[in-house]
Amino acid sequence: MAILVGIDEAGFGPILGPLVVSSSVFSVPEHLLTDDLWKVLRKSVANRRKRLAGRLLIADSKKVYSKSLGIKHLERTILTCLMCLRKSPATLTELLTCLCPEFLERLNDYPWYKSAARYKFGADEADVAIASVVLGDDLASNGVELLGLHSRCLDVAYYNKMVSSVKNKASVLFTATSQLIKSVFDDFSNVNLRIVIDRQGGRVRYRKLLRRMFPDTELKIVYESPHSSSYELRADNRKMRLDFVVGADGRFLPVSLASMVSKYVRELLVDNINRYFSGFNSDLRPTAGYWKDGLRFIEDLKTNVTGVQVDMNQLVRCR
Repeated sequence: MAILVGIDEAGFGPILGPLVVSSSVFSVPEHLLTDDLWKVLRKSVANRRKRLAGRLLIADSKKVYSKSLGIKHLERTILTCLMCLRKSPATLTELLTCLCPEFLERLNDYPWYKSAARYKFGADEADVAIASVVLGDDLASNGVELLGLHSRCLDVAYYNKMVSSVKNKASVLFTATSQLIKSVFDDFSNVNLRIVIDRQGGRVRYRKLLRRMFPDTELKIVYESPHSSSYELRADNRKMRLDFVVGADGRFLPVSLASMVSKYVRELLVDNINRYFSGFNSDLRPTAGYWKDGLRFIEDLKTNVTGVQVDMNQLVRCR
């Protein structure tokens, strides 16, 4: 057996809301390690909205989420996958407990997240239960197992603190990504471990960054190109292959799933921000947190939400 991991983020560009980086971890037979898992698991999943016929939609989150559809497909897929992991969160707090428990220590520092324990999901529980059985059967029949979904949720104040320390937003993202990589690397030994990461920006060479994050490993450059860069890391009886691939969130199912986890968590937390402030003025237009509209939202707060103390270090990211 081999371990196949996908890693992707949501929220690197916005000015409001968290940056979320997630991983999905699968056990697969060696001969399926480089296969198209959408084809392998075609009975239970698809990467297009058309002709789903009850299957789960797993694709790049930018294609799954839209203003008209909202989080419907994100929620159905993530809750179904969690049920396959024998986890059934019913509230936002329970979801965060499953995915990124370390964030719970900071959650209640934010007034707009204090209702997380009462924030319930809209997914059809019976549908999720059926979909989880179908997915579980398809995974098992192909010798594949979903081992875990994990997130690093960098809330705004925590993100600002990290940026202030390292003076570089890309380094903050890579640090969170490396934490997920290290967690998997530490968990598995004597196994073929491959991790595929969606490449952000134009960086081609990662040797120095990997050496800094994993100083006690032997590092080998497999190749570096404008489209993908690959490395092998070894330490004691552990080894892994890292592939940084342009557009990986649309080409590898585990990366697509990680992309959806990140997007789902971020959308729920941004929705809590909108709900909180609209409670002071129902005419306040919600925001997705991206730069132009995020700046509009901040100005609207100054004009339309008066008498409310807002810690801007909790709301607005470093520029």
